[in-house]
Amino acid sequence: YRLHVIGLDNLPAQGGVLLLGNHVSWVDWAMVQLASPRPVRFVMERWIYERWYLRRFLDFFGVIPISRGRSREAIKTVARLLDAGDVVCIFPEGTLSKNGQLSEFKRGFELSAREAGSGVILPFYQRGLWGSRFSYASAKLKANRGEGRVQDVIVAFGQPLPRDASAERVKQAVIDLSVTSWHSHVATLPTLPHAWLASVKRDLGRVAVIDSIGTTLTNRRLLTAVLLFTGKVRRLAPEPVVGILLPASSAGAIANLAALMAGKTVVNLNYTASAEALRAGVAKAGIRHVITADRFLRKLEQRGIDLAATLPDVTLHPLESLRASIGPLRALTMLGIASLLPAPLLRALFARPSKADDTAAILFSSGSEGTPKGIELTHRNIMANVRQISDVLNTEQDDIILANLPLFHAFGLTATTFLPLLEGIPMVCHPDPTDAPGTAKAVARYRATVLCSTSTFLRLYTRNKRVHPLMLQSLRIVVAGAERLGPEVREAFALKFHKPIYEGYGATETTPVASVNVPDALETDTWKIQTGSRPGTVGMPLPGTSFRIVDPATLEALPVGEDGLILIGGVQVMKGYLKDPEKTQEAVVELDGLRWYRTGDKGHLDIDGFLTIVDRYSRFAKLGGEMISLSAVEEQVRRALGMPELEVAAVNLPDERKGERILLLTAEDIDADLLRKRLLEIGVNPLSIPAQVVRVPAIPKLGSGKTDFGAVRRLAVG
Repeated sequence: YRLHVIGLDNLPAQGGVLLLGNHVSWVDWAMVQLASPRPVRFVMERWIYERWYLRRFLDFFGVIPISRGRSREAIKTVARLLDAGDVVCIFPEGTLSKNGQLSEFKRGFELSAREAGSGVILPFYQRGLWGSRFSYASAKLKANRGEGRVQDVIVAFGQPLPRDASAERVKQAVIDLSVTSWHSHVATLPTLPHAWLASVKRDLGRVAVIDSIGTTLTNRRLLTAVLLFTGKVRRLAPEPVVGILLPASSAGAIANLAALMAGKTVVNLNYTASAEALRAGVAKAGIRHVITADRFLRKLEQRGIDLAATLPDVTLHPLESLRASIGPLRALTMLGIASLLPAPLLRALFARPSKADDTAAILFSSGSEGTPKGIELTHRNIMANVRQISDVLNTEQDDIILANLPLFHAFGLTATTFLPLLEGIPMVCHPDPTDAPGTAKAVARYRATVLCSTSTFLRLYTRNKRVHPLMLQSLRIVVAGAERLGPEVREAFALKFHKPIYEGYGATETTPVASVNVPDALETDTWKIQTGSRPGTVGMPLPGTSFRIVDPATLEALPVGEDGLILIGGVQVMKGYLKDPEKTQEAVVELDGLRWYRTGDKGHLDIDGFLTIVDRYSRFAKLGGEMISLSAVEEQVRRALGMPELEVAAVNLPDERKGERILLLTAEDIDADLLRKRLLEIGVNPLSIPAQVVRVPAIPKLGSGKTDFGAVRRLAVG
């Protein structure tokens, strides 16, 4: 292990210090002592202390064993040591992490600190030991994080806190320190092509990509294809940016990897967007050449989408034509090169030089509330988010990821494409996320274990009678993101498939994942539960990520439990908006030396750090001086009518008398008078009752499955 220490100046040279931080491995105590120039006394549960292979070392370091049921004695011991001017370390979680996340901070340290007459609290965070052989990380994660090689461990000390600091305040300080330590770690990571080459060369015979139609690529075949197409991409697209128009597939993976190897910035185009939005994005990014496939173009034409007509100034390059121009001898030669040459030599021969801070991908926002913005994500952003997600999911040796989310969606590009490619996890691709039976068949046929999706798409599995519960039996975890997970979807999925959905949260601007609920874990030595999931929340921030709830006007931090604007800070915060420094400055603020993304979402944190989303600030109506959540209006309409899956969209429009009024759009035939009666019967605020109900052919949707609120508003006004 190679140890790096951050914030050592924050450790007082003398006087009592209570060190409080995260606990991820059996050797945390050793790393903290190595990081501290002062001797550290560790408080440890006796059942750990009495392990025969640890006791001699623990005695040498003056560890203080405590027994359960004798907490008063432990409190007095710690207070006495602090008054004597010692440095005392407590791991307030009380047990080792089972998922790399922080668990609940026990409050015993509060009593010790307050009973002491002197000293300060010093928060710390350790990064790098999750994934070591001394942690509960999976064998797969241990192999990926470098078991058998030198591993970097970071210990970051924060600013001293007063002795009366609460568990919530200390935990938040530790979470903020995780961002600092991850920034230091991410600075050492390679670019995406370099990381992928190192990963793919570890096991050339392992299956990498499977298409649901039957095509299977091993790492050897995938590497050969990428190397062959890298030269083609470099020659056909002299510009620094190349467009890609492909669904989730082996072709999509090859095109993205080849473009990145060629030193290009990739722009996966949203083929579900309007022609105007698509042309605007292509023009803004400076795209002149697009990699696509004839077969996919024909499918789009069947749906009434003619890309050649939509983008007349762009040259489309079908992969079929590029593949036909590669002779068998060249393909065989490249297979030999891919098999025999080591990763550093392949990198030198084929990969164009690039820096980790260079833009790797430009993703255009969904445009659910306005004109799509070009979001620049660096190699470092994507590398960091891949590692964060993999760490908390604790990816396993037999994991297989189902990839059916579109590549123009940040969730699809990062979580279901780059994550399996970089972490060496087989991915099963299905091109259409709305095809529930096709996706379910792919899960069943290839025994997929991880499904990342959206609430809208997951609803399709519960509704479709052709999707049998046995088809999803192999899944060990189902994660929902990109939009709010409806409680009716969660309940229907659990009822039909006997599997929970774990809700996550993020934004394209955060690469995208910022938090996620994960399965609870049981510590069998102490029979303690590490809570990883709290229904109704979007989970705790990923390691290296922090949430801050602030007043939207002043950006002053608000107390725990109070609703406010959600800021996301972390290593995955975007580089900025493409060619739009003003919007970048509005969206990204710097506070306390960290960059924070202003989400526009309203929510609150609970005492354990779980985040609850209330609504978008833009989705509130002001009636009679009160702020009414439009999402809450939609939810109470479903509840009042007893139709949990009813598709509705509430819109606020100007009103001379009340300031604003609420209009409800629905694709169903709803009696407005009956609705009003039912809403009053269940006791809703009369101000939140829709003033008008309008029937429309369908609620407009984006390619990601989210409601297109821009189109909804245009429908309402029209």
